Amino acid sequence: MAPVALSVEEKYDASQFQPSHLGKTTQGSFTVSQKNQNLALYPEYLPTWNPLQKFPPYKFQKFHDRGLDASENLSSLFPADGPQKIKRLTPRLGSEVDGIQLSQLDDQAKSDLARFVSDRGVVIFKNQDFNSKGPEFAINFMKYFGTLHTHPTSGAPEKFPQMHITFRGASQEEIDSVFAKNLNSILWHSDCSYSLNALQLTLFSCLQLPESGGDTLFANTVEAYNRLSPAMQERLEGLHILHSSVEQAAANKKAGGITRREAETNIHPIVRVNPTTGKKHLYVNKEFGRRIIELKKEESEYLLNFLYDHIEKSQDLQVRVSWQPDTIVLWNNATTVHTPCVDFDEPVIRHAYRISVMGERPVSDLKHLNDENYLKEKYEEYGL
Repeated sequence: MAPVALSVEEKYDASQFQPSHLGKTTQGSFTVSQKNQNLALYPEYLPTWNPLQKFPPYKFQKFHDRGLDASENLSSLFPADGPQKIKRLTPRLGSEVDGIQLSQLDDQAKSDLARFVSDRGVVIFKNQDFNSKGPEFAINFMKYFGTLHTHPTSGAPEKFPQMHITFRGASQEEIDSVFAKNLNSILWHSDCSYSLNALQLTLFSCLQLPESGGDTLFANTVEAYNRLSPAMQERLEGLHILHSSVEQAAANKKAGGITRREAETNIHPIVRVNPTTGKKHLYVNKEFGRRIIELKKEESEYLLNFLYDHIEKSQDLQVRVSWQPDTIVLWNNATTVHTPCVDFDEPVIRHAYRISVMGERPVSDLKHLNDENYLKEKYEEYGL
């Protein structure tokens, strides 16, 4: 494992099992402490970990992006005489939409939504009614867009394993653990890039949060690719990164958590193409990317660190989302990376959920889209 990833497994991750989670459900699953159960405003969304719950490995699956079915000018989502107001947060990344209730969208409007998120990367909807409708409603809403991902180690409501829960409890112990080994909580990544079919459309909402703090930062990997010189873009073509969840699974086990699905390792191109927009973007991930397989160790570390720095230090590629009650954010997990910002220090609960659609297998050229044998020779070479 390259040095760029050595400290990653020691970063605080509110979705993973914590030693402070001392509670048990009536079904025998691990959950948060009784104190935090009593303080939670949405107990039906609390994370649980069932030691007996196991899932088989994911296999390759073809994917059709609902954004390809969008209406002309996205007229079903944004009718010409509609009440919606759209504000661009930055010219190339992020939009905020008012006047639309997501729970009321029909299927055609949902297809428009998928396309809009592909175009803008991150889209914010305020004053939504999802949270009051319960976990099942949110899950059924997202099923329209494709197969939902079930995380191998994170907490989930007992009956809804497709819902990925992040929960930071109201205890000084959890506050102190964030900076116990690190100077900051920043960890830029895209979710679960180790999957063969990468995660794509993602929905996230905060159920309970502090008065301020706990924002999420996003960066635009399409624009990050476009900023590179033609010579650098050409150099990156044909290079691939080994992505792995082995370290995440080991860290979770060390903390006392459970694994629902065995760790996996896959190979993905550094330069990936969005099948809906046709645009190229960088697909690098400090949390799960281990090395560039075509390069020697030192060369891989040098190039990966350059790309990480380019994305993380370019504030003109980024947008910051400040969470409010009943806010829903949807993002494209392929064309953006994000990081939590754990900057609040009072012992209060921050409780949120994520639901992600499994997208296409990442490809460097759309001629390989939905090709099960893509990169077969590289898998054979590395014994995967």
